[in-house]
Amino acid sequence: MTASDLVPVPIPDRVAVLIGSCMPAHVLNAEMEAVWAAREVGRFRGPLCTEDRADREHALAALARANKVLAAYNPGLTVRPGGSL
Repeated sequence: MTASDLVPVPIPDRVAVLIGSCMPAHVLNAEMEAVWAAREVGRFRGPLCTEDRADREHALAALARANKVLAAYNPGLTVRPGGSL
């Protein structure tokens, strides 16, 4: 049996609040930071100027910091660049 990729399904806001209430605040903050940083990394395309490269590296560093917190809590929560969970 092979595992297939899961298709992201939107969840109702009340369910998200219930899930979030079971997690520590620093993990929720890290999750929001990781999603923001992943989107930021994903918006840089093509040849980059010096400022864009610095911004991309800053976003990658923020993503790595947030993923470190998320992985310590649950490795399945880490976020990849581009915004995918």
